[in-house]
Amino acid sequence: MPAQLAVVTVTYFSGDHLATFLRSLDAVTDVMPQVVIADNGSDDGAPEQAEKDYESVKLVRTGGNLGYGRAMNRGVAEIDPDIEFVLIANPDVEWKPGSIDELLDAARRWPRAGSLGPLIREPDGTIYPSARRVPDLVSGTGHAILGTVWKKNPWTAAYRADDEAPSERAVGWLSGSCLLVRREAFDAVGGFDPRYFMYMEDVDLGDRLGKAGWQNVYVPSAEIVHTKGHSAGRNPEKMLPAHHESAYRFQADRNPGVWRAPLRLALRVGLAARSRLAVRAARRTTSTENTSTSEDNG
Repeated sequence: MPAQLAVVTVTYFSGDHLATFLRSLDAVTDVMPQVVIADNGSDDGAPEQAEKDYESVKLVRTGGNLGYGRAMNRGVAEIDPDIEFVLIANPDVEWKPGSIDELLDAARRWPRAGSLGPLIREPDGTIYPSARRVPDLVSGTGHAILGTVWKKNPWTAAYRADDEAPSERAVGWLSGSCLLVRREAFDAVGGFDPRYFMYMEDVDLGDRLGKAGWQNVYVPSAEIVHTKGHSAGRNPEKMLPAHHESAYRFQADRNPGVWRAPLRLALRVGLAARSRLAVRAARRTTSTENTSTSEDNG
């Protein structure tokens, strides 16, 4: 793999996922690219072991759990600015043969592509809808409030672009779990907005890239596997409110002004209520799982 590419990942108790990430990256590249691990305070030893195992790996300790976007910005800042492309990815990604070459080839075909994203499969082979439209106030709110309780609601379908078959095309935004970003474009918009602790930072980045004249290009000929939610699942009582807060921030930023204040208030109240319900549901699920485990061990 040419020196035009570097890789950045953010870890937070990523464990064996990180080893798989690096092993599969090494397998699909001719020469292992520089990899920066921005660690958000793990104590599982995985980032340290990765730095020992691979000469090209650099571990950067962020000093605490900064959230995904801020930590990713910290990692990208460690990359030589002359490197044209940075592959930013979650540590629970597994690279498939040809995936990175396909993304780089597509970047040449789309010279105004600020970000390019692959087709993402879940571990069971299901295609994850990673290329989506930028949510407006109606579709974004409808999806945020109803997406988990009414999965086929029209707002979620519109937001996820469920009517689009996989094809190489410009889209509103791409999943931040795996993005090839053109360094020039990433720097031009200031990278990820650090106000987003977790969730929606990729939606915001794609929207800002588009508004700055760049494109977000979906490249389904490149494939990866993503095991979602390993870090978020550690603390749903923190992550679920963060998700709803990010949804509010995204829409509030795009609906400013005094006359839209009632809209923002209604949105905040609705999302706060939805967040409380989601946390209660997570508690019930955890309680049920713990009871089942106790019975199984009894």
